Amino acid sequence: MNATIDRRAMLKCAAAAAAGLTLPQLRTFAMLRDDRTPLFRISLAQWSLHRTLYAGKLDNLDFAQTASDTFGISAIEYVNQFFKDKAEDKTYIAEMNKRARGAGVKSLLIMVDGEGRLGDPDDAKRTEAVENHYKWVEAAKTLGCHSIRVNAGSAGTYDEQLALAADGLSRLTEFGAERNMNVIVENHGGLSSNGAWLAAVIKKVDHPRCGTLPDFGNFHLGDGKWYDRYEGVKEMMPFAKAVSAKSHDFDEEGNETRTDYMRMMRIVFDAGYRGYVGIEYEGGDLPEATGIRMTKALLERVRTALYDEDATRPAGS
Repeated sequence: MNATIDRRAMLKCAAAAAAGLTLPQLRTFAMLRDDRTPLFRISLAQWSLHRTLYAGKLDNLDFAQTASDTFGISAIEYVNQFFKDKAEDKTYIAEMNKRARGAGVKSLLIMVDGEGRLGDPDDAKRTEAVENHYKWVEAAKTLGCHSIRVNAGSAGTYDEQLALAADGLSRLTEFGAERNMNVIVENHGGLSSNGAWLAAVIKKVDHPRCGTLPDFGNFHLGDGKWYDRYEGVKEMMPFAKAVSAKSHDFDEEGNETRTDYMRMMRIVFDAGYRGYVGIEYEGGDLPEATGIRMTKALLERVRTALYDEDATRPAGS
């Protein structure tokens, strides 16, 4: 048995015994907190390779294979910008699906941009934006994704934008729900980068298929103002169906310089989230492949540290 896992197992049993569990309860406790079950899995957001894709050095159809062969990652998040004119091309989407399956890679979601503001103050434009997203719901379904990621752009006062965004999202969510597809919103500028506002929007929509995709870095409110990233993620996590680990720069020890990953991932873990955490490297100083590898290594280190923390927690805590 691996010495590290053995030590963790001993710590867990000791913690459970200290809590007064009987032998049968100890066995159940050990099974429920099995080290073989990862606290979270790591996926790769296509935006991490946006420079490579825009330069024509990587084709969208080869993204899944690249994630697997180059980075050892078996789950991916697409960005619609890299196949914008193919959403309704069933042959092309089927080929994407075939390539991903052949690479042993799971398609998780499509990040959708450029299809209009779901909270547009103009009723006709808001309806157009909602309907513009339909094709991406269908494409995501074909790919086997669980969600499309959208934006909650709007205009007006705080409360006006809240109501407008909730209206557009509600209508799109109903369409997605009929196809077993989630509609999730990322903090992506404007009021959507205000965690409290976005949480209020999701609460107003009040649908199990509508949630959030907290991004560690997208908390710029405009005019040089920033929302606290840790508070924002904490506010969004109760509704999270995906998580985006944004990274830009690293120090000599391999830590991200803008976000304390250990602090952030504790927030994610303590919220009860056990899904995929997507690497989204956006830095400009390192080659994209290097940035992806460094972000992956950091997430793996944090995951191991969280295992160790969890191993010493009393049962039920």
